[in-house]
Amino acid sequence: MTTYIALLRAVNLPGQNKVSMGDLCRMLTNLGLEGGRSLLQSGNLVFGDSSRSTAQLENLLERAAMKELGLETDFFVRTAADWKTLIARNPFTKEAEDDPSHLLVMFLKKEPDRNEVTDLQKAIKGREVVRAHSRQAYIVYPDGIGRSRLTAAIIEKHLGTRGTARNWNTVLKLAALAT
Repeated sequence: MTTYIALLRAVNLPGQNKVSMGDLCRMLTNLGLEGGRSLLQSGNLVFGDSSRSTAQLENLLERAAMKELGLETDFFVRTAADWKTLIARNPFTKEAEDDPSHLLVMFLKKEPDRNEVTDLQKAIKGREVVRAHSRQAYIVYPDGIGRSRLTAAIIEKHLGTRGTARNWNTVLKLAALAT
């Protein structure tokens, strides 16, 4: 049995995509996924499955969320082993220790190429720093996320893919939940 972490994009934001974590966990059970648990109210799920790839699970979850919950959103699925690797490959270890709420990991649908990452880095107007590895972008917002002009829309435009972000504290909590 492989443990997976699934992140939903843009749920339970003010006025959009309202969904209860209980309904999501019931959906996991209805799909035959095992041990579904949630963390916080922002679409973080952990479950087990023995027969599908992350891409197959993303597709399955997106279709089921639309059918069962009327929720149109992206799912980003990683194995628990992938999660450990992305934590180990964090290029901002000092920031992770000193200011983890201003370090985000953006989980991406596809791996950006080097030119896309370079284009994004050139587009940054403030002190933010971005590094990418595999299907994750690590972003430091030293002056805070709320005031930054480096928005998810800008990141997605330059990287050519959709994503959803979690701060470092949430990344670590999900790692603990997945063990």
